Amino acid sequence: MRQDVTDWVALNLVRGIGPRTANQLIDLFGTPARVFTSTRRELEEAGLKHETISEILSSTILERAATEVERAERFGAAILVRDDESYPAALRELFDPPIVLYVCGDLAAALVQPCLAVVGSRRATIYGINAAERLARDLAARGVTIVSGLARGIDAAAHHGALAGGGRTIAVTGTGIDATYPKEHGPLSREIIESGAVLSEFPMETPPLAQNFPYRNRVLSGLCWGVLVVEAAEHSGSLITARLAGDQGREVFAVPGPITSANSFGPHLLIQDGAKLVRGWEDIVEELPRRLKEKVLVSGSAGVSGPVQPGFDEVELTPEERVVLKELYPDATRHIDELIGAVGLGAADLMNALLGLEMKDRIRQLPGKMFIRKL
Repeated sequence: MRQDVTDWVALNLVRGIGPRTANQLIDLFGTPARVFTSTRRELEEAGLKHETISEILSSTILERAATEVERAERFGAAILVRDDESYPAALRELFDPPIVLYVCGDLAAALVQPCLAVVGSRRATIYGINAAERLARDLAARGVTIVSGLARGIDAAAHHGALAGGGRTIAVTGTGIDATYPKEHGPLSREIIESGAVLSEFPMETPPLAQNFPYRNRVLSGLCWGVLVVEAAEHSGSLITARLAGDQGREVFAVPGPITSANSFGPHLLIQDGAKLVRGWEDIVEELPRRLKEKVLVSGSAGVSGPVQPGFDEVELTPEERVVLKELYPDATRHIDELIGAVGLGAADLMNALLGLEMKDRIRQLPGKMFIRKL
């Protein structure tokens, strides 16, 4: 690892210095290394506080940075700094771009394709999860990289959908890159790395602090040409992402929901404010700039029409499975006791049909013996 990378990491570690101040210091002094060799007077004239100046001038901050770089290397993370050629160009356009990015996976390959952020409620409804999964799957199969935040709910559904569509996906985390949150998304994180990238601007071992997640949203939207909000309650962080996207000149999309659902507040508000209403993948792709639209339509699963449902057309359903599938819906759950009365099958035949449909990826079983049809 180059010494100048250690200098960038050190500046990123200094308490009291966020990305905005860090960028200002680099612009003022020329390089991070020059910040650490400056005098106390120069740092005072730059407007820094006494405690921050003392940390910059101490020898320990560079030692901590060297340890941080070694820890990242052991974990398998690459470190990109703002002036690297491989640093995402779209992020440089931000008012306060991260000066350091920790990356696992092939970020460059994922960024070759148009990127769309898909965000929404952590407490998503079945309708929202199905919508996010389907849209992400359809778009990823056509060559759009899906970017989200690895959180529960809509984020996870978007990542899963992109993977199911055989496409690329990027997770932007609000923790250190080695501190997967939530912990149960460890396997999902590893899958994402295989087909895209996981990245963070936060130092290694940074825990899931609440204030970091809204802050990372500017990176999530900054990587993309547009942001899609699937579900969001009145005070959802997804609305922050949408606002940031608008400020950054990105397109904003929203999926409408039932007027009786609190999670529909955000998308409906955005649509009232001018966001594009989304019914399917076509509504998003048609807003792409021409050069990106052509790239999407000739890449991925080129020539595919309609929703992408991998393997569904080839799957042979038994008569019992067809009967059961007709009684299941993508936006409402049904209990097994309801199905017994509706399909006219014995309990054993019904269980066999449900198991077969699950194995063929046509339905999903939820806790409490509830079932729902997959889109």
